[in-house]
Order: sequence, then C-alpha cells, then structure tokens
Amino acid sequence: MGEFVRIETGTADGVATLRLDRPKVNALNAQVVAELHQAADELAGRRNIRAVVIWGGPKVFAAGADITEFSGMSIEDARDLSQRINDAFRALESLPQITICAINGYALGGGCELAMAAEFRLVGESAVLGQPEILLGLIPGGGGTQRLSRLVGITMAKELIYSGRNVRADEAVAIGLASAVHPEDELYDEAIKLAARYASGPAAITLAKKAILDGYFLSLDDALEVEVDAFAACFDTDDAHIGIASFLESGPGKAKFTGS
Repeated sequence: MGEFVRIETGTADGVATLRLDRPKVNALNAQVVAELHQAADELAGRRNIRAVVIWGGPKVFAAGADITEFSGMSIEDARDLSQRINDAFRALESLPQITICAINGYALGGGCELAMAAEFRLVGESAVLGQPEILLGLIPGGGGTQRLSRLVGITMAKELIYSGRNVRADEAVAIGLASAVHPEDELYDEAIKLAARYASGPAAITLAKKAILDGYFLSLDDALEVEVDAFAACFDTDDAHIGIASFLESGPGKAKFTGS
C-alpha cells in the first residue's frame, strides 16, 4: 500500500478501486508515478479482480504533474521522467482487467494522460480535461501526443495540444475523449456499476482487450492473426462452453459466467 496510491476492494464483486490520494490536487510527482506503477504490477497478478476503477476522489482527479520537480531539470532528467511516467501508464493500459476512470474536477496534463491510459472515462458535470503543457513551453510527456490523437483524431488533438485549452465535460464526450457525463455525486457509483458489469462477463472480455491492444499497431493481416489466436483461446475457457450451452438451451443473454 503506497502513501498516495492504494487499491481498495469491497464495493462490488471482482472490482477494485485504484485510489489517488495526494492532497490537495493529486499532483503526479515521482513518488505517485512509482506507486501507480507498483499498483498496476500488483493488480496484474490479482486474478480475482476483473475490473478497476481509477478514482481521484470527489473533488479532483489529478491536476497534472508536480511542476516544482521541473525546476532546474536537465535533458537527461526530463527523458528519465518521461520514460518513468510512460512506463507506469503503459502498465496500467496493459492490465488484463477492464479499466474505467471516474473524473471529477480537473484531469489536466499528466492527469489527463493517466485518464487516457484507461479504457473508459466517465466524467462529472464539472470535469475539466486538457493538455496545457504548451503554456509552460513544453509538450505532453506521458503519452498525450499519442493517445489523444488516437481518441479524438489528429486534427482535434493538434488543436488541443497547440492551444493548451481546457475541455469541459460535454465537449469531452462530443469529441470522444470521455464516454459519458454523470452528476458529480453519482459519478463514482456509476463507474462501479459499469465495472461490475464487465467484471461479471466472460473470460473472453480479457482476451478481447488483449487482441485489440496487441493488434492496434500492426498491419491488418498481422492484426487478424492476433484475432485468430485470441478467438481460438476462448475455447480453452469454461465460459465459452457455458455460453454456447446456454445459447443452445435458452437463447442468447442468459448465461451465468464464472470468469474462467
């Protein structure tokens, strides 16, 4: 259990919360980044957890990097920092579990990059997202130049990164940066409900996630080979046999999966 990042369970079967808690605004300093990476490594090995909600609390998700660490930073230090952030976020992105960010308040800079490393982003009505690094004479260093364009398209990503402007909840959904808007006091519960739905699904969800991630940057032919292997692997799961038998006996949508 880290000082600023902890894993919480008990809200729903098969669901864990990855909780950021560094007052006042969950600024991502070197320790937080290291604890995020450690938490991702721990979650990756927890087979009883099938979905993860990333949550910064009711007021703010993560307002960005801790800029006090940037003063006097050398090129070598900056490269090392960016690599450590990217390694941590990549570990979260690659988790076998389904990941959902619940964003109240600010998710800026590194906070927005952390959110984009999750699969789904639910936002509160007053949420504010963005990549304001350009206002410091910098660019995003935690995956923002890459993941943002993949989510919202290259032209919109350029506009947001070049201007450094903020995006509010409704626009975030409209451009594909967020999945849905909820009232702030309902946001976490809605994220848990969504996570619980995925956690109760078949083992094939994990295989689908892996196929999508592994194939995304490949040629179509190579990516289709990834899908072939993942499809075949489904038939080594109990859930595939349960689902097929249930369909043949009772029709679609009635199977009770075990997650194995």
